[in-house]
Amino acid sequence: MASYALKPWKHPEPFGLEVLAMDQKGYRRESFQSSTSDEDMLEIAGASLDFPMADDDPPLDREMGGFSSYNGGEMNGTSKMMDFLEEPLPGVGTYEDFNTIDWVREKSRDRDRHREITSRSKESTWALIHSVSDAFSGWLLMLFIGLLAGSLAGLIDISAHWMTDLKEGVCLAGFWFNHEHCCWKSNTTFTDRDKCPEWKSWSQLIIGHGEGAFAYILNYLMYVIWALLFSLLAVLLVKGFAPYACGSGIPEIKTILSGFIIRGYLGKWTLIIKTITLVLAVSSGLSLGKEGPLVHVACCCGNILCHLFTKYRKNEAKRREVLSAAAAAGVSVAFGAPIGGVLFSLEEVSYYFPLKTLWRSFFAALVAAFTLRSINPFGNSRLVLFYVEFHMPWHLLELVPFVLLGIFGGLWGAFFIRSNIAWCRRRKTTKLGKYPVLEVFVVTAITAILAFPNEYTRMSTSELISELFNDCGILDSSKLCEYVNDFNSTKGDDLPDRAAGPGVYTAMWQLALALIMKVFITIFTFGMKVPSGLFIPSMAVGAIAGRLLGVAMEQLAFYHHDWVIFSGWCSQGADCITPGLYAMVGAAACLGGVTRMTVSLVVIMFELTGGLEYIVPLMAAAMTSKWMADAIGREGIYDAHIRLNGYPFLEAKEEFSHKTLAMDVMRPRRNDPPLTVITQDSMTVEDVETIINETTYSGYPVVVSRESQRLVGFVLRRDLIISIENARKKQDGIVSTSIIYFTDHSPPLPPSFPSMLKLRSILDLSPFTVTDQTPMEIVVDIFRKLGLRQCLVTHNGKLLGIITKKDVLKHIAQLANQDPDSILFN
Repeated sequence: MASYALKPWKHPEPFGLEVLAMDQKGYRRESFQSSTSDEDMLEIAGASLDFPMADDDPPLDREMGGFSSYNGGEMNGTSKMMDFLEEPLPGVGTYEDFNTIDWVREKSRDRDRHREITSRSKESTWALIHSVSDAFSGWLLMLFIGLLAGSLAGLIDISAHWMTDLKEGVCLAGFWFNHEHCCWKSNTTFTDRDKCPEWKSWSQLIIGHGEGAFAYILNYLMYVIWALLFSLLAVLLVKGFAPYACGSGIPEIKTILSGFIIRGYLGKWTLIIKTITLVLAVSSGLSLGKEGPLVHVACCCGNILCHLFTKYRKNEAKRREVLSAAAAAGVSVAFGAPIGGVLFSLEEVSYYFPLKTLWRSFFAALVAAFTLRSINPFGNSRLVLFYVEFHMPWHLLELVPFVLLGIFGGLWGAFFIRSNIAWCRRRKTTKLGKYPVLEVFVVTAITAILAFPNEYTRMSTSELISELFNDCGILDSSKLCEYVNDFNSTKGDDLPDRAAGPGVYTAMWQLALALIMKVFITIFTFGMKVPSGLFIPSMAVGAIAGRLLGVAMEQLAFYHHDWVIFSGWCSQGADCITPGLYAMVGAAACLGGVTRMTVSLVVIMFELTGGLEYIVPLMAAAMTSKWMADAIGREGIYDAHIRLNGYPFLEAKEEFSHKTLAMDVMRPRRNDPPLTVITQDSMTVEDVETIINETTYSGYPVVVSRESQRLVGFVLRRDLIISIENARKKQDGIVSTSIIYFTDHSPPLPPSFPSMLKLRSILDLSPFTVTDQTPMEIVVDIFRKLGLRQCLVTHNGKLLGIITKKDVLKHIAQLANQDPDSILFN
């Protein structure tokens, strides 16, 4: 393999996306001068090979004032010419790492391919079969993605459940059983179902008994040791094998779906390591969830399976449609919410979401949910651990506490985003970022030491949410359900509101302590170099706050049922308030405050609980939460991390309201050197190679001549490099003095002149152009809706300058009083 293909991984700090950006200029120059081969360029999928990086900066000629010697057209005669690119070369039309794809070109190529297949289908039976299989390949790919994502999610759920319980003890009947499965066949009573003889705590196993101070300390110690072991193993695997496997992955997936290329981010090593380390990170007891990383895992499955189908392997735009559907499948298996998954992909992560992708997302989410349901990881025939059903309807007056929970969720979301971004920025800009293993060790140790004494933080976060959502029944033995029972009979499952017993009061202050711990520890956990999702910790914070408010409302209604606010609907002995519903609404409010989701959030939450009649409380909380959080800061957590990492993501939801023109943003500016251009038929191979060596841009405008500046088209740097290198190797007579021309016919040259190189087929003859007086509002809209990489600026038909996506992003950042140089991996 060529040396430059591996260079991105040889950086002294190859850890995380921000580091892999590296010093791009020195790297690029070295990369072009090293040798390459057809085989090196063949793999374009992004999972295994890395290509050299190039800016999307406009090609300004910083060092060369102009070319006076490239005439060549004045000589007469004919010469041997090489129409080198009649057949497409491997690698031509593909993209380098950390570059933006050209959506217009990719869609055009796919339309051409489709037209060709359709026209051929009438010629023979075999061509017709090929046409049908091509049309069906998308649905087949969705089937494979759903099956693989559902299977991996089931494996992760089962493994994480077992390893979480391993911190507290082991099953003698079979070490592979978790606590719940171990006690299934036990003859213990229902109230003692968690104390079966087959399950032994570590103190019972080591010293023979589980009571007393020494046994408690021993269990405490084993809990902390297992937590540290799991988290250290996770961070070492991520650091050693797949740096891209850290974090939630959703900010990067949003960026990739917008057309950016991060090679290796959705590759096979990332998938393997993320699956393993996600189980370890969740099992360690850190304040993180597996839901966000499951979206990354599903997208890795989608990207890898795209290799099976040429249609998706060779077209970056088509592959992004598949990744949008894979994201829907990821949320489907994360929450057991297939409809919510489709809406999440549409609302939160996708940049381009045509109707066909909506149908395929629906199918992928359906297959993934069906696969997970078949595996039945929780043993309860449900897709999620915290499926609950409430028995009492809510009352209109309860909208007031629901809105209060929404306000709390918005405040918590804004506080969390600001604090977490400040901490992550400190991690990037100080020595802290150089010691990821130590950071994970310290945070895990603090989390485990604080978590063990409190049973609500000791249990896994998913189990905690399940407990908080639970509606107390007759047989519930939880502290949250220890009410004073002074009634003789009940009808069905409906229990009247009762006075809180000592167990409830103990649970309340324990939950209050758990709330404080979760609020602060999550800030430092999210963004560490282990797989970490934010959905579950955010829901836990909201569920604790909601349950506390729900119990307070319940006791208020019990002791003051004669108050005006309760008298109409809550008589004595009635079941009025459901604290579990408040927990559910609080969970939705906090998750909405952090992510700014609305529609998909509500659908996910009611799919979780199976309660359609609670849509209005959820909508009220989600909307209030978004309004409150937006009033403090406009960005959700994922958009904030995109900006922090400097990804070139053009947000489609923001309005551009400034009165600037294309000439204010284009380059070259007033005092800059002239635009670097390539002439259509008067430059030699050496001249073009000099331009490539001395500039670092991703493409160059092609003009008729330097004097006229009349635009002919646009040619990509990568295509030029591959074409020239292959021509030098495979065609006789191509030397440094050979003329490169982009016209249909070769320029007249004397017979003694070397062979010419025709590169018309790599020239984009229809680059997007605007005039210098076009308002930037329209230019930004064009970039958003067409997914452009660059747009050429003309004046009276002559080429004047160029605007790239990075220029647009820098301009928007400047107008928002942000650092414009933070764009693209600062």
